Amino acid sequence: MRHIAIIGSGPAGYYTAEAALKQWGDDVRIDVFDRLPVPYGLIRTGVAPDHQTIKKVAMRYEKTALTDNVRFVGNISIGTDIEIAQLQSLYDAVVLATGAPRDRALGIEGEDLPGVHGSAEFVGWYNGHPQFAGLAPDLGAETAVVIGNGNVALDIARILAKTAREFAGSDIVAHALDGLNASRLRRIVVLGRRGPHQIAMTPKELGELGELERAVPIVEPGDLPPESEDEALDPGQRKSVALLRQFAQNRVRDKPLAIEFDFFASPVRIVGEDRVRSVTVERTRLDDGRPVGTGESYDIPCGLVVSAIGYRSVPIPGVPFDEKQGRIANDDGRVGDRLYCVGWARRGPTGTIGTNKPDGFAIVEKIAADMPDAAGKRGREGFDALAAERGLDIVTFRDWKRIEEAETGAARDGAPREKFTDIEAMIRARD
Repeated sequence: MRHIAIIGSGPAGYYTAEAALKQWGDDVRIDVFDRLPVPYGLIRTGVAPDHQTIKKVAMRYEKTALTDNVRFVGNISIGTDIEIAQLQSLYDAVVLATGAPRDRALGIEGEDLPGVHGSAEFVGWYNGHPQFAGLAPDLGAETAVVIGNGNVALDIARILAKTAREFAGSDIVAHALDGLNASRLRRIVVLGRRGPHQIAMTPKELGELGELERAVPIVEPGDLPPESEDEALDPGQRKSVALLRQFAQNRVRDKPLAIEFDFFASPVRIVGEDRVRSVTVERTRLDDGRPVGTGESYDIPCGLVVSAIGYRSVPIPGVPFDEKQGRIANDDGRVGDRLYCVGWARRGPTGTIGTNKPDGFAIVEKIAADMPDAAGKRGREGFDALAAERGLDIVTFRDWKRIEEAETGAARDGAPREKFTDIEAMIRARD
């Protein structure tokens, strides 16, 4: 019998578990660990609450989680409750699927001012992550600046712009909905250091901005390259740029809130004393595809800044870490002796949810090559003995289903659930 520990219950973790089941069938036992009492990682706390169709991928993970060979081990913090080296002594292989939960720093003056947030914490706030539920961002200002030109930046702008009615059917948490309902925002500026041809935004997310009740997306026509140059783009990029060209025709601001795309704009300083008051931006130009400053600068008065420029993994005690890349140091997924990493922890925050499926299957193939025979480890039995000795309070998948039932029962009309945002409340719901 092979015993595998997977650290992280998001897409990378469950795709890896699925691959291990297909590789070894009944000859494998898999424990999927998570520091939260609830599974699914970014599916629960990262995917936008108004994108319920995307969240349905969790049904696939549930099918894997409900097999006899797979166990969810929630409410266990690796590095605190148990060390990686101890897991290695208990399991034939340990796979790190811990993602990239930390924001990349802007690296500019003023980024630590009150009113400046990273996208991980801001998204965690409106998605009910226990770590960020108490964030309470100030939405009383007239202008918010969102830094970044990817889908996360679009999600944040869209969530800030929506009306309460537009959140029908979503699982946005109550405290965020209340805060957004009281918002006084009239302007959302989306900053990008490069131009429309370099965005990492997909057509679906861009198209949603054109359908908002109270907000109109604005693009300056002069920021757009000649339309003939669109032919060099891939089909998805062409669709995205076509939408930007449509937004450039929105010269009449007939809605109370504007979402302004400010391309060729690099933030160089965030200004304020007790809190953020403005962002100083330098105009850029492209030099061989790279943004370089022109020396021309201007200020954007604002009371809220959200940085969505990417993520980093969190170092784990006893695991080599690549500080420059912001991920676990690895050789194509191999970290050490029977220690592996997968997903964002392996490659950095790139790709879609589905990208983690082939990644998980590839890692299992490497484990199979490295481990043709079981090593005779104790696996689950050994961990349970250690957990009992230390008094660890494990949350199982059966426990999670009781938590889920309580969240479903507490949902407001039309919503799929009302998430618990407090770990102790989750534990009480399990009991």
